Amino acid sequence: MTDKRYLCIHGHFYQPPRENAWLETIEPQDSAAPYHDWNARVTAECYEPNTAARILDGDGRIVRLVNNYSRMSFNFGPTLLKWLEESEPAVYADILDADARSADRFGGHGSAMAQAFNHQILPLANDRDRRTQILWGLRDFEHRFARAAEGMWLPETAVNNPTLEDLAAAGVAFTILAPHQARRSRRIGETEWADHNLHPVDTTRPYRVNLASGRSIVVFFYDGATSRAVAFEGILQQGEQFAERLVGALGEGEGPRLEHIATDGETYGHHHRRGEMALAYALDHVESEKLAELVNYGLYLERFPADHEAEIVENTSWSCVHGIERWRTDCGCNSGRPGWNQAWRAPLLAALDWLRDSVEQPFEVAAAELFRDPWEARDSYIDVILDREPGNVSSYLQRFGCEFGEGFDVVRALSLMELQRNAMLMYTSCGWFFDDISGIETVQVIQYAGRVVQLARDVLGLDLEREFSSRLAEARSNVPEQGDGRQVYERHVKGSMVDLRGVAAHFAINSLFEPEAVNGARRTVYPFREEILERELVESGTMKMLLGRSRLISAVTTEEADVTYGILHFGDHNVSAGVRNYQGVEAYAAMAHDLREAFTRADYPQIVRLQERHFGERTYSLRSLFRDEQRHVLTKVIANTMQSIGESYREIYLQNQPLMHSLEQFAFPLPAGLRVAAETVLHNDAVTELEQPLPDFGEVERLVNEASQWGVRLDASEQFRFAYEVALERMAIALERTPDDLQLLESLRLASEISGRAEHELDRWQVQKAYYAVAHSSVYALAEARASRGDREADEWLLHFRALGDWLTVVLPSNGE
Repeated sequence: MTDKRYLCIHGHFYQPPRENAWLETIEPQDSAAPYHDWNARVTAECYEPNTAARILDGDGRIVRLVNNYSRMSFNFGPTLLKWLEESEPAVYADILDADARSADRFGGHGSAMAQAFNHQILPLANDRDRRTQILWGLRDFEHRFARAAEGMWLPETAVNNPTLEDLAAAGVAFTILAPHQARRSRRIGETEWADHNLHPVDTTRPYRVNLASGRSIVVFFYDGATSRAVAFEGILQQGEQFAERLVGALGEGEGPRLEHIATDGETYGHHHRRGEMALAYALDHVESEKLAELVNYGLYLERFPADHEAEIVENTSWSCVHGIERWRTDCGCNSGRPGWNQAWRAPLLAALDWLRDSVEQPFEVAAAELFRDPWEARDSYIDVILDREPGNVSSYLQRFGCEFGEGFDVVRALSLMELQRNAMLMYTSCGWFFDDISGIETVQVIQYAGRVVQLARDVLGLDLEREFSSRLAEARSNVPEQGDGRQVYERHVKGSMVDLRGVAAHFAINSLFEPEAVNGARRTVYPFREEILERELVESGTMKMLLGRSRLISAVTTEEADVTYGILHFGDHNVSAGVRNYQGVEAYAAMAHDLREAFTRADYPQIVRLQERHFGERTYSLRSLFRDEQRHVLTKVIANTMQSIGESYREIYLQNQPLMHSLEQFAFPLPAGLRVAAETVLHNDAVTELEQPLPDFGEVERLVNEASQWGVRLDASEQFRFAYEVALERMAIALERTPDDLQLLESLRLASEISGRAEHELDRWQVQKAYYAVAHSSVYALAEARASRGDREADEWLLHFRALGDWLTVVLPSNGE
């Protein structure tokens, strides 16, 4: 029986693209605090824990760490993988390694599947965009996983027959759909169909879908009821319960039976805390007890080719009973805001369709002057997106450009392709999925549209903004303060737009606060590089004036600019900057002379007038800094103020400690002012200590206990918990590098002891992972061998190491294990 029962769990791991359309990076997202942004938060809660998920014994101790990805089926969105590669390279490497290991486990079939590039709803895309989305997704997959993809995940499993035709034409063997997306099925060779409006489809087998072109593709319809239970009904609270539900769903029957589920991958850790542990336990339990054989879709299809065929219900999706209507109409579905509507969806989509169609023919005409086949060049532009090194860009232009060589307009060619890239990014599905046009996901897609508007003006000479903005105005927000789509565009998108002059302003203002910004220096921020050609800083008291010239280049379009600037810093956050294109030696000398002379006279109003004369009416301020650097600079600006406030609180706290002790003896409630002073001082001291390279956890414990005396729980502070966990992570890395450091072992033991007593749980996973790695390395085995021969140093190390293991609840390997 066991050889006829199979299990496959699929996770769709995805985050919407969050990168600023001009900066190619994610700016701070305060809603994700204490993390920088939501990608970082979900990585910490889900993507990374699944690379080393804990399996516990009956006593709640860790006996194994397993990479869940290597035993399940999964796909990662290409834009998310790009972010992981750049921001979390260790996690990224573990994901790629898991696919390689899964191929060893599953007969040469890797578990990773491709995904259409930026999660566009493919049935709503035009023919060209749909094909490009599929080709980009497959090429991205090949680039990362070093193999061709067998299967492809459709965004939201949104499907129609043209989409399946394009998948099959691209060589995709299979995809996954929800059970309600099956229209009818039958055994191949039979004539009678089973109507799935009347009877649910049998999800335990694959189905071949025959297409009008003569091609075919295999579809796996997942177990909908069990998938819903995993995602929404809490069965991940216990791994045993999860395993029982999976095995129970197999039932009895003749021939091979595949139980397979599909959910958002974020279910395992982000949506459900420690869901990755339930997943690890369930997979391990099913396999070790031989309740079913773990497989992935590629292996199962090789063993059991589809002997049934099916037809799909077109224009359906997994996440909405109304199918693709969720992404184009007010279908009535949202995430739970009573009284709100989604009537904004249709006019938003219409505005983007108008924008796309308005640039299509002008793009084709302009691109034909530079590329032999503009649309073929677009299909292969993914090679540039994946590698923007100059040599690779030149190779791309040689392959697809017309007479590429000296005089070829590289900037224009790349800008045209960037216009097309953003014209697809603006259709990312998340822009329509949630509740309001002012939500961050929808603002993001409008931002991509704003980049299209800018590029259309710069490279095609089209002024589309007024009409586009007018069409957006038809999309009304549910939030009165946000108004409509035009106001969202004006308020949340236009302020994010930058050109190279704006980039120059960022570099110039930033250099006021960075000592390394000197003549000849080369600096990089996001996709922009700067070379400082001239720089002169003049100071008088708290006033500063900066004059300079820089050369800038965009790594995305290779556009260059030679600019000059003059900046007046009044102190604190008050900055006024002017920027213009370099106009020659004489013009630069005249500007510098005029501003320098006025500064020497301390005639600051005149400097402002001179800025306007030399640079025009547009001025820049700290608001012109990109948000990460803006916050960095503002932190410096307010440092003295915050230090003064901290000293005042410390003085209040120290001077009133005798009174506070007396009030405690009388059981008199501590007045709020004194409590705030105590909390501020002790919290700041604890966080400062945790930020040290090797924190003194004895001191941290003392501060925690002292705060508790005044009714303050430091572990209730998210900032404290975050600092604590970051310190543990830093020390975990040190443990793997220098496992023989006794002081480090003792510090980690004390840190784990404190975290074990905390009322609000402090995550020790990073330390447990590092400890497990050392325990299963030659370091531990050699220490045991040396101790058995009477080596006192080894014996002392084992004493500390085992004590740490007790607090971390990690089971040490037995001899020879």
